[in-house]
Amino acid sequence: MEDNNDKMASTLGEKLRQAREARGITISEVADQTRISPLYIESIENDDYRPLPGGIFNKGFVKSYAKFIGIDEQEALQDYLQLISEQEGYTGEEPKTYRPEVLTDERASSSSLPTIIIALVILGLMTWGILAFVRYYQQTPAQNDNAKLTNTNSAENANVAPTTPTPVPAPAMGNAKIEFSTSSAPIYLASVMDGKKASTLIKPDAPAVFEPKENLRLSFAKSLVQNAQLTINGKQIKLPSQPANPGRAAIDFEINKDNFAQIWQSGEVSFENKAQPR
Repeated sequence: MEDNNDKMASTLGEKLRQAREARGITISEVADQTRISPLYIESIENDDYRPLPGGIFNKGFVKSYAKFIGIDEQEALQDYLQLISEQEGYTGEEPKTYRPEVLTDERASSSSLPTIIIALVILGLMTWGILAFVRYYQQTPAQNDNAKLTNTNSAENANVAPTTPTPVPAPAMGNAKIEFSTSSAPIYLASVMDGKKASTLIKPDAPAVFEPKENLRLSFAKSLVQNAQLTINGKQIKLPSQPANPGRAAIDFEINKDNFAQIWQSGEVSFENKAQPR
């Protein structure tokens, strides 16, 4: 007498389901032990392999399921291949090709981000290096030219003897304009110009101007010498700080044709130029 279970288990899926139920095992327990998705287990029991990945993955699922519930693995695998051949109309070891995972645009962008950053850093370093080289190349000739010009000028200057300022010739005595002034306190000034005597109170805003033809003799108190100033044609002339005669309380000196050039060139009235009043 033919076993009713054999009649009912005409397909691989039915065999697996009946064996599982006979042992009192749930689909969840099979999934936990074999690490196969419950959805895939239900699809295998229904002989519907479309949700499965295909290829060697399907074979592995069938063998793991069969082994766990005590069915011969090779027999289950042969039933699987026969079923697939009948369903899809060909006999082959790989009835369904597994399609590898394809990166989405988001994942592809994420994985390529470090590469893009590295490329940008390298590009930036190359650009900086090129610009630095160009600046160095442009500046070097200019620096060399400046150095050559400096050396040339230094050599030329070394060969040129230092020049001595040419002294301005003294004007003629008759063309001299002699000015006596004070910087602060008034000074009582006694003068004799070409034999003509005069006495003048010199104030800061009222200097005395003389244009002698032959000679000019001036005399003032030595206590005010720090305020007295003398110019000849605008040139500052230094006055003596002490009288020629230490016993006198006045500073007096004479400018004439004989000492005029010496006073002009030296810029001061020396003791040799001082004259005693007549």
